[in-house]
Amino acid sequence: STAKDDTISRIVPHLKEGAGVVTSRGDVHYVVTEYGVAYLHGKTVQERCRALINIAHPKFREELTKFVKERKWL
Repeated sequence: STAKDDTISRIVPHLKEGAGVVTSRGDVHYVVTEYGVAYLHGKTVQERCRALINIAHPKFREELTKFVKERKWL
């Protein structure tokens, strides 16, 4: 769930501007990390946020939670 020697989370709150996306969020059923499996299909945005935060590296969970709460997604 991390890159560059655990300094960057692979679970991010948003994509960088200009990032290519070839599918919609409705097409993603599972996301798997070493911290678990998030089943996302048919979930609300709030449920998806919680599931993804739960499988992120523990040191990034607080930052991700803060981001989604600021946007009122949680």
